[in-house]
Amino acid sequence: MLFETLQAGFPADPATTAIDGPGLAPLSYGELDARTARLAAVLAARGVRPGDRILATAPKSVAALLVYLAAVRAGIVYVPVNPGATAHELDYFRADAEPALVVDAAMLDQLAGAAETAAPLPLAAPSADALAAILYTSGTTGRPKGAMLSHGNLAANATTLIRAWGFSAADRLIHALPIFHVHGLFVASHCALGSGARMLWHQGFDAGRVLDDLAQATVLMGVPTFYSRLLDRAELTPERAAGMRLFISGSAPLSAEVHRAFAARTGHAILERYGMTETGMLASNPLAGARVPGSVGPPLPGVEIRIDDPDSGPDAGPDSGGVGGIEVRGPNVFAGYWRQPERTAEAFAAKGWFRTGDLGRFDEAGYLHIVGRAKDLVITGGLNVYPAEVEAEIDRLPGVAEAAVIGVPHPDFGEAVVAIIAPAAGVTLDPASIPAALRDRLASYKLPKAVELLDALPRNTMGKIEKAALRARYASIFS
Repeated sequence: MLFETLQAGFPADPATTAIDGPGLAPLSYGELDARTARLAAVLAARGVRPGDRILATAPKSVAALLVYLAAVRAGIVYVPVNPGATAHELDYFRADAEPALVVDAAMLDQLAGAAETAAPLPLAAPSADALAAILYTSGTTGRPKGAMLSHGNLAANATTLIRAWGFSAADRLIHALPIFHVHGLFVASHCALGSGARMLWHQGFDAGRVLDDLAQATVLMGVPTFYSRLLDRAELTPERAAGMRLFISGSAPLSAEVHRAFAARTGHAILERYGMTETGMLASNPLAGARVPGSVGPPLPGVEIRIDDPDSGPDAGPDSGGVGGIEVRGPNVFAGYWRQPERTAEAFAAKGWFRTGDLGRFDEAGYLHIVGRAKDLVITGGLNVYPAEVEAEIDRLPGVAEAAVIGVPHPDFGEAVVAIIAPAAGVTLDPASIPAALRDRLASYKLPKAVELLDALPRNTMGKIEKAALRARYASIFS
């Protein structure tokens, strides 16, 4: 089903370029279709059957993307993992997923070679409920969980995003994201392929190369780090971005300061959206309409989002305006966690509402604002502090590049608010001055009781700040 959904958007002319980029020979849509059909046959010849899993560990490449598409068209379950995973982590994924085949770099070469002479495999017709992929999520609260995504989940989200973001065959998308994650593998690739657009393929993010490609591109999808690094380059000018129609950010919160700075520099307001491994994309600032800094916009068409306010209970819309747990329901929501029924049951409320684990609120315009992860909530002296609110105020201060706010044990308050700040390049900050600078903007219980400086905040491969690492590092500062 998923491949047929994407295929329906392929251009009428099979010679149309689907993928090219620095150092790559252009790949047409006709070649993409034929090569994935032959790769599907090679997978079948190796004994991989519909419903079997293949574990993909190879680094990002067009060849790796084609194996994913071959698996989808053959009804095989694709299980991507970070190529930088340790041997211990890979042992866990192999034992848990029980793959029929592991596709590392060497295997990728073998499959590509065998596909040169293979006869194409007819397109399978998996149902909407058939499993298409398993993506493992963070194991910070236990062993990693494999989120099971169906053909229907992925097809529904692709169709929604293509419409919501106005993708067409005229688009040229800079693809500089990894492909072991929802953002690069599903969101970016599906939007391009399902609309007949062209992908400008980058092995990774290099600000100079991305700037060079802006002249021939129309869309960039990135994580917030992409945009802060582009802002560091003097070459980022309105002229460089003149041909672009859309800059999209996701996978981690985009600071309002970066949003405003990028708009001032280029004339483009970044479109921030919100999604998860388990659900694909949930909400998005509009293509036409106000893009609000610090907000992820209204729910996407067909997606229901409600706030489970601890005081007033679940609320299906913006009526209460209170902060609570974000819950979602729709055709994009996953079936559950692979072989973990207990954790699946814990993740869902009644009537199919998935508990995201994020905290948020709706504003009067119906835009969703994320205030943090439930596990990141700081309760100090019995009062709730939402880190995103404090981080936003710190980010506004002169000389601050970025900030992370965490809670750490405190003998009197239970938890204390601690701010970890990375100064802007060439700036020397006085940690003691930070709480005083925030005093007129935040209630006293929200003010940091300690401020620590780091050259850079620790981030994972998708640009998310690793707050668990920060909590561990500063756990004993009040001891």
